[in-house]
Amino acid sequence: MKAKTIIIIVIIALVLIVLIQNVAVIELQFLFWQISMSRFILMLLLLLIGFALGFLTAKMKKK
Repeated sequence: MKAKTIIIIVIIALVLIVLIQNVAVIELQFLFWQISMSRFILMLLLLLIGFALGFLTAKMKKK
C-alpha cells in the first residue's frame, strides 16, 4: 500500500473513533428553531459539510 492510502485509513479510523464516542443527545438552538439530535449526527454533518466546501473550493481554484 502507498503511504497516502495508509494515512487516509488512519485518519478515517480516528474520525470514526471520535464520532462513536460522542453519542449523547444534545439540544441545538438556531435562531427560532430548537433541535434535539445526537452529537454523532451533528459532528458527522459538520464534517461532511467541511469536506464538501473544501472540495468545491479546490475545484473552483483549478478553473
